[in-house]
Amino acid sequence: MQQEVLFPFLTQNAIEIIFTFDSMGVILYANEAANLELGYEGELEGYNISEIFPSDFTRTTEGFETEYVMGQLEQQLTAYRGNRTCFPMRTRMQQYSQDPIRYICMGMNISQGMLFEKEVAKAEQEMEAALKIKSEFIANVTHELRTPVNGILGNAKELVKIENDEKKLRLLRLIEQGCENMNAIINSVLDFSKLEAGKFTLEPQKFHFRNMIEYVRANHINKITEKGLELFITVSPDVPEYIVGDELRIVQILNNLLSNATKFTAVGKIAVEVVKTAQYDNRMELFFMVIDSGIGIDKAEQDKLFKSFSQVDASISRRYGGTGLGLNISKQLVELMNGNIRVESELGKGTMFSFHIWVGVDPDASKNLEEVVTDTSTIMNRLNSFTESEDSEKIWTYGEAENIEEIKKKMSKLILSIEMDNWEKAEMFVETLRQLTEDAPKEVKTAMLRLKMAVQKENYEKSVGAFENLQEII
Repeated sequence: MQQEVLFPFLTQNAIEIIFTFDSMGVILYANEAANLELGYEGELEGYNISEIFPSDFTRTTEGFETEYVMGQLEQQLTAYRGNRTCFPMRTRMQQYSQDPIRYICMGMNISQGMLFEKEVAKAEQEMEAALKIKSEFIANVTHELRTPVNGILGNAKELVKIENDEKKLRLLRLIEQGCENMNAIINSVLDFSKLEAGKFTLEPQKFHFRNMIEYVRANHINKITEKGLELFITVSPDVPEYIVGDELRIVQILNNLLSNATKFTAVGKIAVEVVKTAQYDNRMELFFMVIDSGIGIDKAEQDKLFKSFSQVDASISRRYGGTGLGLNISKQLVELMNGNIRVESELGKGTMFSFHIWVGVDPDASKNLEEVVTDTSTIMNRLNSFTESEDSEKIWTYGEAENIEEIKKKMSKLILSIEMDNWEKAEMFVETLRQLTEDAPKEVKTAMLRLKMAVQKENYEKSVGAFENLQEII
């Protein structure tokens, strides 16, 4: 009896539909939510449970029949309102009194939730269809682009073989470089599309690790040394000769990081270091670091680095080129190899990208390998000194002895490039000089601008004149 008195007090204002009924199925009490939702004439009391759930409860002379399992388990039923419209209802029913027999029903109208679920499912299907269409479109477009680009590249290479005029050869090499850059962009867009659509799969195979590193070095050494930079590559002795992994994708990650390091480093050096940090049975963790003494990245801007189509500064793409996809693709590739990638940098003090991946070890070779775990914090501290020297700051501060010395070195290489009619290299050295005179007085920056314009136009007389003018001012 006490329970009967407490029910209205505890449940009247609950948002859940709550009502009680007896052994005959007659409703004894209904809260406000039940009366409003079910909408029977007057109050719900006195109606039978079989009227609300006609598909699941049948009235009999002895009470009611049902296949509904009483208890705490939630079940979905169809509830009928007084006007015979219906809605899906998630319910829990159980007996709460033996003498007299009493049951309680608690439930919620889930029609809105089901509608939302259907809309979400529909939106997901539409999104999947859109992604599929986009992927197919990108695949078709990149294929169509690749055909003419490779046609131009092939013809340019053939013309280089038979052409003797230096000016024409320079133009042909520019066409070659442009086509190769275009192919790199096409490959990046295609890789990004596959990763986004979840259709990208790794192809692990056994390969010679140090040969791969040498291949990466050979890809970049010419451009690095042409800029007057130094390249250092170190592979820890405990890294085995052969590993099992996707060689092509590891090369892709390293190529991207080294290309960025070369692009954004005007003076100094670039280093790559690889160490083994863990090994469990035939699985091994490798830790890679790519460090440069370049322009660095402001800490507030570093979160943009790994986002697709994003670069730290809009002027970066104008000045240095690129789609902003490389680091995003590298991040996703690293994560596919059960690792992660991070960046440590400070504006004007260089950058260090580090990533770790898990690879397989050749079972025969792994028998002879000792368990080695390298403390990565020690490596980080050792390599942080690479970019934290005071000399690095002084090189970029106009007027410092180190800055003037570096300007002189680059100017001597610039005039040599102009005299040899190598305008591509000349442009590279002009860009480095522009960075070295970033905070110089106005007259220096104006002279620098005149020199840059003359070199870009490949005008020998104006370039030499602008060079001599800048040299005199400095």
